[in-house]
Amino acid sequence: MPTLQALRPFAHREYRVLIAALAISIFGSGMWAVAMVYQVIHLGGGPLELSLVATAGSIGLVAFVLAGGIAADRVPQRLLIISVEGANLAVIAAISGLAMAGWLQLWHLAVGSFVLGVGAAFFFPAYSAILPRILPPEDLLAANGMEGTMRPILQQAAGPAVAGVVVAALSPSHAVTGVATCHLLAFIVLNFLGRHALAAPANGADGGAHGGSTTAGADADVTATGAAKPSFFHDLSEGISYTVRTPWLLWTLLWACVSVLFLIGPIEVLMPFVVRDQLGGDSRMFGFLLAVMGVGGAIGSLATASLKLPRRYLTVMMVSWGAGSLPLAAVGILDSFWTVAAAMFVFGATGSVGMVIWGTLLQRRVPSHLLGRVSSLDFFVSLALMPVSMALAGPAAQVFPIWAIFLFAGGVCPVLAVIAMIAAKMAADELAHPLDQPVEVERTTAAED
Repeated sequence: MPTLQALRPFAHREYRVLIAALAISIFGSGMWAVAMVYQVIHLGGGPLELSLVATAGSIGLVAFVLAGGIAADRVPQRLLIISVEGANLAVIAAISGLAMAGWLQLWHLAVGSFVLGVGAAFFFPAYSAILPRILPPEDLLAANGMEGTMRPILQQAAGPAVAGVVVAALSPSHAVTGVATCHLLAFIVLNFLGRHALAAPANGADGGAHGGSTTAGADADVTATGAAKPSFFHDLSEGISYTVRTPWLLWTLLWACVSVLFLIGPIEVLMPFVVRDQLGGDSRMFGFLLAVMGVGGAIGSLATASLKLPRRYLTVMMVSWGAGSLPLAAVGILDSFWTVAAAMFVFGATGSVGMVIWGTLLQRRVPSHLLGRVSSLDFFVSLALMPVSMALAGPAAQVFPIWAIFLFAGGVCPVLAVIAMIAAKMAADELAHPLDQPVEVERTTAAED
């Protein structure tokens, strides 16, 4: 049954522990998003101070995400995940204590936000790399879909809603204490992760996630023979080299870069003006549209998790992303709230379908000793261009009408998706590497395309 397919990962104890801790942690992150805002306001801060605190978190994330990917391939992932959650707990507990004592200052919040960003940079590559170690290949799609379902519900809806109630009923400092409690619970739960089979492999030692073979040679970690440990830049260049040599991976990342550049700015920066000028709405309507997009994302993730990985997995992924961008082309000319909401729902749902498949492909087709680095590269290219897209959207709206910007952004992404599919020969690649049967992970030398 489809429903049972989505729940199959829960048959594995280590996954139940990991996903429970992740759920608690991302719920706390959703609370922090609201608690931090009102804590800044409570300290007398305005938009500038709030921007500085939020930017500190983004800087920590972007600056360390590549290092986080390398760490996920070098350090036992269990240890890395538990350490990050412990650091998150220490930071939020310190902020909570300072706030309760009346000693909290804005720079404390900025430093805390920066550390949380650094923690995220190390956590998510390690999380992506540890899943193939605790789940069989056929359950990875459901696991990624479950995360994609939980994140909008807990981080974008439930967490902020609870924090808002706590702030209104008590104070921002009490909401921060609630965040600390979440991280404490997540830290406790993570310590129940088993130690067996969860250590990071020596570079290339295990030959991939589920088979295949590589040779460590001079690239191996320190061993009993005294082989030299590769440098940070060697590890980074190895991950980049694998990405460049693997067409389906390279062209998907290139498409993602362009789509982030074209789509994020219009949605985040220009959509409020569509709401105001075309729909006659206010901030509540804008927030509701974002919520509709999140609901679409949750439904798309759950639906994908409930089904088997498509035989034409690369085609389904790129078509979902490309065709799902088309409704945004009409957003700039629509004058009905419900049609705009439908467009946002489709965009959120199709985007999540592609993301669930994409995360599964990384875990099944990238060798395990490179998975942390490749995941961090994916994370980095998306994060790096988000602020660029938002920075360009405003000036672009001074030169071009908003409807034209949405038309271009929503129309060019499907075209680029087709180009990526052709350039990477994805139709042939997915048939040459079927994932509906026992899979041999691709070697690190080059793709066979």
